[in-house]
Amino acid sequence: MNVMVIGFAFLAMLGMMLVGMPIAVSMAVIGIVGGIAAYGAPFMDSIAPVVWGVQNENLLTSIPLFVLLGELLLRSGIADRMYIALSAWLGRLPGGLLHTNIGSCALFAATSGSSVATAATVGTVALPSLQKRGYSMRSSLGSLAAGGTLGILIPPSVNMIVYGSLTNNSIGQLFIAGIIPGLLLTGLFMVWIYIQAVMSGDVKREAHVPLGERLRALVHLVPPMVVFGIVMGSLYFGIATAAESAALGVMAALAFTWHSGRLNLELLRTCFISTARISGMILLIITAAFILNLAISLTGVAEAMTKWVAGLGLSKTGLILALILFYLVLGMFMDVLSMQVATIPITYPIAVALGIDPIWFGIFIVLMCELGLITPPVGMNLFVVHGIRPDKGDIKDAIWGALPYAVIMILFTLLLTAFPQIVTWLPSRM
Repeated sequence: MNVMVIGFAFLAMLGMMLVGMPIAVSMAVIGIVGGIAAYGAPFMDSIAPVVWGVQNENLLTSIPLFVLLGELLLRSGIADRMYIALSAWLGRLPGGLLHTNIGSCALFAATSGSSVATAATVGTVALPSLQKRGYSMRSSLGSLAAGGTLGILIPPSVNMIVYGSLTNNSIGQLFIAGIIPGLLLTGLFMVWIYIQAVMSGDVKREAHVPLGERLRALVHLVPPMVVFGIVMGSLYFGIATAAESAALGVMAALAFTWHSGRLNLELLRTCFISTARISGMILLIITAAFILNLAISLTGVAEAMTKWVAGLGLSKTGLILALILFYLVLGMFMDVLSMQVATIPITYPIAVALGIDPIWFGIFIVLMCELGLITPPVGMNLFVVHGIRPDKGDIKDAIWGALPYAVIMILFTLLLTAFPQIVTWLPSRM
């Protein structure tokens, strides 16, 4: 009976989201209605302390700081110069600028924390050049949409912060845990581009760039590498908390923006307004998620679900396979943030009860969110790269172009399931 009630409440919440009701409202309504149904009017007295506690959580201070960090680097022209520098080094590989797409996305992901921002920024720089040089638009859009997903796997990642705040896990360990999987997935994407280029018989390569010119171009890779080094280095060595490392990153980004000659009041105003809008949306959703968590904890929903799953006799691997299928379907119809906050309060206790490492599970959740970004019909990155393509063609090009990368992500998740040390080794050395 409890499972039926849980399923009905979850479907009701999904239904409200699908008909256009804001995510935060949908979760808050289900949480409040469920709490009042179980405990009556006194449940409302428990909400105020929860909301107050969320808004005073020091950990969440890092969200607007990381958003601001990405905005500064996005609007300072660093992405344009970074793409040119990487194209000089990667353009001679079979696949040409498609490798540069993946490399630029990975490097920009190390500073932005957002998949959509990564795909949009690199896509805006890359697509005109790709079209001019005769690259397949399907392959170009697919590489950009898939490369953009690295924005939430390679730290810093806003989605890892959301997971950490919902589950009370270390943001620093989550960030560190994402480095090796992020680099491996980047490498697998580039291997696929190489294989695809060789198999198609149309091997695209860029013109040879003299070594001296390539070495001079490396200076354009300094800003993102320095910011990444400051943020992750301060976390890894225990010098700073997540919020403090974000603040250090913002200071470095301001310095690079000033050095580029673009630091002015108009740029700062644009960055601050965009940061306020994005951060306000994220924090409102997190607040609603905590209200839902309160109802779940008080009504014993998580315990009921855990007992039900345990009664099925699933192993760790069996649960992961079931969750891959669950998130694959869910990701087709929900955006990343709503998928996280709607499912983590239920799936996390089950995973931990079966002995799955919580840091590993956080990376798994992020990978499933990445998958949702490139699976139709609501794959956000598909719409982003389609919206900026120069020829305004059919969105099917983006969908079919991204499909092989979705398969790679699923296979990569199975690899992490077989060898969890890929995720857990680096955090264990902190």
